[in-house]
Amino acid sequence: MKIAVLGTGTVGNTIGSKLIELGHEVMMGSRTSANEKATAFVDKHNNTHALAGTFAGAAALGEIIFNCTLGMEAVNILKSAGEQNLKNKILIDVTNALDFSMGMPPALSICNDNSLGEEIQKNFPQIKVVKTLNTMWCGIMVNPAMINNADHNVFMSGNDEAAKSEVKVLLKSFGWLEKNIMDLGDITTARGTEMLLPIWLRIFGSTKNGAFNFKIVS
Repeated sequence: MKIAVLGTGTVGNTIGSKLIELGHEVMMGSRTSANEKATAFVDKHNNTHALAGTFAGAAALGEIIFNCTLGMEAVNILKSAGEQNLKNKILIDVTNALDFSMGMPPALSICNDNSLGEEIQKNFPQIKVVKTLNTMWCGIMVNPAMINNADHNVFMSGNDEAAKSEVKVLLKSFGWLEKNIMDLGDITTARGTEMLLPIWLRIFGSTKNGAFNFKIVS
């Protein structure tokens, strides 16, 4: 499958690398096709499955698109990718609207009665937004077996049932157990998962360890 990864940071690099390992063709998108981090990503993999391009070029190529950009800039970046390149595609949103303007730990710039996932869906009604993987460190996103034998939860929110089913297949290829993939409902439920970030950040600040996750026990 051809997959676009928008964003050249650690999250985009981690997800893009896992996708290539699984045999997908991945284009890492950034503001310029000569972005140093995107070029380094291509060089690291040294095969025809790793590509670099602009946000628009990556979005045009991708059958599925991962949004790994900074949450505060996500909507504008997606606009620069071109609505025609996003139309009718699944967009997996792993980002959170973290505001670092007041220092650490960051605050959420969108919360309570709205979410970044909803903002993206509202601005791009013709794409299928699925919010997932945003409640954990990126190493666990692509390797859940790293902790507790992969027995912990990943959440999913989105309006399109078929899109969520397709994303579930991708999550399982990352190693997520089907019983632990929790579909919370439509995209408004992303408010809950995005608001897990303040507690995640406090746990990280206390333990100095990002290798943890949430598990629902009933």
